[in-house]
Amino acid sequence: MEKKHNLLEFKGISSFISSLMAIAAGLLFGLVILLISNAKDAFPAFLTILVGGFSQGSRGIGQVIYYATPIIMTGLSVGFAFKTGLFNIGASGQFTCGAFAAIYIGIKWTFIPPEMHWLVALFGAMAAGAVWGAGPGLLKAFFNVNEVITSIMMNYIGMYLVNMTIVKTVYDALKNQSKPVAKSAILPKAGLDKLFNTGNLNIGILIAVLAVIIVYIILQKTTFGYELKACGSNKNASRYAGINEKKSIILSMVIAGALSGLGGGLLYLSGSGKYLQVLDILSPEGFSGISVALLGMSHPIGILFSGLFIAHLTVGGFNIQLYNFVPEVIDMIIAVIIYCGAFALMFKQLINRFFTRTIEGTAGSGETVIQSEQLSSAENNNIDNLEDTELKPVKDEETKHVESDEKEEF
Repeated sequence: MEKKHNLLEFKGISSFISSLMAIAAGLLFGLVILLISNAKDAFPAFLTILVGGFSQGSRGIGQVIYYATPIIMTGLSVGFAFKTGLFNIGASGQFTCGAFAAIYIGIKWTFIPPEMHWLVALFGAMAAGAVWGAGPGLLKAFFNVNEVITSIMMNYIGMYLVNMTIVKTVYDALKNQSKPVAKSAILPKAGLDKLFNTGNLNIGILIAVLAVIIVYIILQKTTFGYELKACGSNKNASRYAGINEKKSIILSMVIAGALSGLGGGLLYLSGSGKYLQVLDILSPEGFSGISVALLGMSHPIGILFSGLFIAHLTVGGFNIQLYNFVPEVIDMIIAVIIYCGAFALMFKQLINRFFTRTIEGTAGSGETVIQSEQLSSAENNNIDNLEDTELKPVKDEETKHVESDEKEEF
């Protein structure tokens, strides 16, 4: 039983089960909403959501991958910070700053060789996101200001700053958005557009998967990642062990910001007709990344699959309009499913408590059986000892009688 308990803890089975429970709860709530809205078409529409991108074949799968790429990156950003004890709720602002930096380099820096243009633009996006994430990290490290408050403020500052800078640098006045980037700045397709029969797909998903692998190696296989996690778990113990607490906090937020900025660059350099709109609206990809990280339990591999799952539901939600459901209902269903993903941590605690009680009860019954066996064996030993002690004097008396009879005969 103890081995099963260790397997439950270290192999992430409880995390997987809790995520499945959260998804089931969200889908059930979504079905209730559909039944209230239109009971006649509720079940076909619900089946359409479950089928998602698979209903359109390879093209639908390509759309799922396209929508999943940016939220995987923002999910990695939030999950990385959370693993190090920080809550990076500023992924939206970092995402927007990274997107603007990529667009600006893609439009203005045409002097870069065409083969390197898109790569330089992505590095610029990472740098912009890292700078925007460093602000809350510095305030947290040196002044102990809560990173949640500062990152929320940085979201709005970044949004207004980007809007102002777009108008002054790369503004398309007719469409109230940024201008299109140069062709050399668009991410290479690498044959994925032909494979999945969609022009939106490019190597962005491959870069996202590479980022997942790198983050996993940093957190699980390096001393640097161990120091970041140790600092997030217990600052005082880390300081006592010689770990630079301030450095760890700042670097954690810088890396998280770079990941969000890279997500913005991957989306707006995809060549899918996506432009930065000059609107006072925060980027939804940043907040979707929070849900992706929560649903994936902040584990890089879990974040990858949770991002694909949410994108799968998003594509299915677009198809639900065929059953006369208004788009607001679709958005509400997806939002409820994502919101239920936040309860994955609660489900995980409930699962751990259930298995712990089960194991303790089994162990207690096992101890009772062992104690009863020990008592029975002790009683048997006592009986044997009593028989030996009773037989010994009888044998001694018999030998004495035999010896006395021999003496008399002699």
